[in-house]
Amino acid sequence: MFTESNAYFTVPHQFNVYLETWPESKGIPTEEDLRSMQSVGLKLLSEVKELEASCLLQLRSLDNDAKAVVDFLKLQSRKVDLVLHHVLEKEVQSGEQFQGSHFGGSGINLKSDTPLNVGDYFKTSIYISSELVAILCLCQVTQCQSSDSQNADTANEAANTESYNISLEFSQILDADVEQLVKASLNVQQKMLKMRKQNRQQAAD
Repeated sequence: MFTESNAYFTVPHQFNVYLETWPESKGIPTEEDLRSMQSVGLKLLSEVKELEASCLLQLRSLDNDAKAVVDFLKLQSRKVDLVLHHVLEKEVQSGEQFQGSHFGGSGINLKSDTPLNVGDYFKTSIYISSELVAILCLCQVTQCQSSDSQNADTANEAANTESYNISLEFSQILDADVEQLVKASLNVQQKMLKMRKQNRQQAAD
């Protein structure tokens, strides 16, 4: 069971999330249970990423002459990841789709037109296309807050539309998937910092 609550920071980023109700009576699944729930495509992507990480780690220990080989293999592995991720996104997804707003190694935040009950569990599929991350995990709702309301004017009446910011923490997730999310969040943060630096430089010119 995942126990490192709030151990990692989150970054703002848009991604797709699919939630399927997980009855509390079923209890927290084991890691093996979680693996058995993965689709064939998701298992394949996970295995490929684990193999890539292991191979690249070994190659980095070689001398500088291996840098070109490492760069080439990174390019090839990204091509494979792109294809697998595209195939996964085209699979029929179970559960209701939501728009994710933040993610990190401890959990995710999402937007919803309807509230979710704090304490409820969900079988959760996360797809972060820009970072080629696709994982399956069990999450629990820890917070549900109403966001700002907008007034929609009609001919003779006004209607209020309300949305909710919802926080979910991982209750069960594979260690390799936590590592993927942490790396992806660091990568997103680096991109954000680089963009801010470029904007400051442009403003100064």
